[in-house]
Amino acid sequence: MYMMNSVFMNELDKFVVVFIDDILVYSKNEKEHEEHLRIVLTRLREHKLYAKFSKCAFCLKEVSFLGHILSEKGVAVDPSKVEDVLNWKQPETVTEIRNFLGLAGYYRRFIKDFSKTAKPMTSLTKKNAKYLWSPKCEAFQTLKKLLTSAPVLAQPDVTEPFDVYCDSSGNGLGCVLVQEGRVIAYASRQLRKHEANYPTHDLELAAVVHTLKMWRHYLLGNTCHIYTDHKSLKYIFTQPELNMRVDYDLEVYYHPGKANVVADALSHKAHCNFIETRRTVRVLCCEIGEIEMPTVQEAELYNLIIEPTIKDQIIAAQKKD
Repeated sequence: MYMMNSVFMNELDKFVVVFIDDILVYSKNEKEHEEHLRIVLTRLREHKLYAKFSKCAFCLKEVSFLGHILSEKGVAVDPSKVEDVLNWKQPETVTEIRNFLGLAGYYRRFIKDFSKTAKPMTSLTKKNAKYLWSPKCEAFQTLKKLLTSAPVLAQPDVTEPFDVYCDSSGNGLGCVLVQEGRVIAYASRQLRKHEANYPTHDLELAAVVHTLKMWRHYLLGNTCHIYTDHKSLKYIFTQPELNMRVDYDLEVYYHPGKANVVADALSHKAHCNFIETRRTVRVLCCEIGEIEMPTVQEAELYNLIIEPTIKDQIIAAQKKD
């Protein structure tokens, strides 16, 4: 895999995707596709690598790749894989539950609140937990139905801004990545033991942090709009005792809880009521100076230079005198 990635280093994620020995070439139109194919085949010849013609397919409108169906509409679940899930019998042991969740979890990005739905089943896999298939475990059937009706997800465009909708509850964290009104992916996880004691503010903030970690490869370096139903998070950049590193170009919006309905329906709305809070780098530096954070001499972080506070400059001048 490393060798193939090195061969197509200049083309990766532009019009080529490589997984071990599978090469996927994608283009916006036929003319562009011909040029991309010529580049790929030329690159293989230069490195004395050859593709078997009987295993190749060209100029396809739809292709199956790593358990997904890729087309001009977006990314969908491979029906052949879903059929295996639908034919799965009710688990009778912990091992069978883990096997089922492992297969279904591969498509969790297509299922809203996957962790919340699967929680009754995952609780049976805990250490020293008594195996008892209760009515709540019928989430097994629910996951099957959700997979058969899984939406077609849009392909992300890293040159355009992203919208993220975050939410939290006593059961877990959930978020949706949206771009231009189309869902790109769902993400969720259950609460950890210590998080069950979090106040509401910290729990809602945990959902935002989970989002930034989950989709770092999309959001880092791009503009991101975060929507949350917890209003106090709007002031996260003005809190006096905030210890953080500004790695993301993002804006936090207040999103009323009453409007926090099904994410894909919400994302199609023309607008929603929100209050925007935006802090430029200059304002952020001034605020860091006011709260008298420790001096950082010429510390550059993503084009952010933190200057010494006025108080530090006065002390330094007094020492010289």
